Amino acid sequence: MTALWTSPAIAQAVQGKASAEFEVNGVAFDSREIGPGDLFFAMKGEQSDGHLYVDTIYAAGAAGAIVSQPVDGPHILVSDTTKALNQLAIASRARSSAKIIGVTGSVGKTGTKEALFAALNRSSMGKAHRSVKSYNNHVGVPLSLSRMPADCQYGIFEMGMNHPGELAQLTHLVRPDVAIVTAIAPAHVGHFSGEEEIADAKAEIFRGLTKDGTAIIPIDSPHYDRLRKAASRYTKNIISFGFNEAADVRTMDVVPAQGGGSLVTAKLGDRSLCFTISTPGQHWVSNALAILAAVRAVDGDLASAGLALAELEGLDGRGKRHQIGLKQGGQALLIDESYNANPVSMKATLSQLASENTSGKKMLLLGAMGELGDKAQYYHEALAADIIASGAQIVILIGGEIAYTSAQLAKMLSEKLEHTPEISHVAGSLEALAEVARKISNEDILLIKGSNYLGLAKVVSALVSGEY
Repeated sequence: MTALWTSPAIAQAVQGKASAEFEVNGVAFDSREIGPGDLFFAMKGEQSDGHLYVDTIYAAGAAGAIVSQPVDGPHILVSDTTKALNQLAIASRARSSAKIIGVTGSVGKTGTKEALFAALNRSSMGKAHRSVKSYNNHVGVPLSLSRMPADCQYGIFEMGMNHPGELAQLTHLVRPDVAIVTAIAPAHVGHFSGEEEIADAKAEIFRGLTKDGTAIIPIDSPHYDRLRKAASRYTKNIISFGFNEAADVRTMDVVPAQGGGSLVTAKLGDRSLCFTISTPGQHWVSNALAILAAVRAVDGDLASAGLALAELEGLDGRGKRHQIGLKQGGQALLIDESYNANPVSMKATLSQLASENTSGKKMLLLGAMGELGDKAQYYHEALAADIIASGAQIVILIGGEIAYTSAQLAKMLSEKLEHTPEISHVAGSLEALAEVARKISNEDILLIKGSNYLGLAKVVSALVSGEY
């Protein structure tokens, strides 16, 4: 197997001095992720210093390390390890002839990135690369670039932000041939003046487009014109996607697929494609249109993309479905949306729950939405109507700001609605788990969704493992 990097190539890229010659097959900055043959970046942060773990990484089989002070073991000495990581990322991008796709948006980034990888990896026989997990920030993006093999044909990189200017830095590292904005939503709105400013920040991805690059934007977004104007400053190649008949890539027909998901007929310019999406929800239909647009833009195989969408499973924390055994007997369906939440993703997920069929109850464990600033009360109160519309019979709320939702629900229920759910508000994840364990029964559907800081993934883990 050809090495990912050799020490001479690394030393040249990071302007460092190698203590010995070595080869690496992986790159990491978390000592817990180091495996045999990996390169370790000893990063210095506010809470920790990677140099404290060099003995650990060599014991785990690391082939070498990037350090800012001499250590015992093969290493490359630099003045600044964070700068060195960016330099290695730049070198990785410069040596690659792969078609590069950058993905951003308020919702749907990770799922879109994973589906694109599945599609392009299938057609290229394993020659695609993507950022893993949600490595989409100022450290995760250069790490993902540094891990890209020199001979890969496609690279897919997720890019996130919660302040203006962040995406501009990331996209100039990635230099995408195709840049996708999945959707605009009031995520992190506490750091912005409003959705228009969020749209402008997401549009920064277009600044890094390569010559003759392609921008892919959602026509159904109220910020479509704003995104298109921003993209036009950097490219003439702009592809719109969505449900609107004016979209370049649009739906012609969408019907429920047998066993869940959607059967979609889509129009892509001068041709059409019929395919199945295994993951349910209208938001996934929209994501799929962006995926098809990107695959076509990089001359990928659309048939492989259709097969990948049909086989794609939900991701941990982002729609994965678990049949869980119950201690009192029977099974229930758990829909894991525990990774994060904003007003748009909440609405989409609750809308999907409304369409689910079960002979049991529909249950919700909903956490507060973070980073909404002075709009927190407004968005949490608005959530109440979507909860009622979901048809949930049991609603368990968790988190401080979701008290606004609880109060609004109480107000709505006082109006004697036709559907009246049972509502409780708990302080933390342990109390939430106990409440779920007490109320769940055979054939129920339980949706768990909330902002990541609430730790709802631990509730999911406990229910899936049966350790509750």
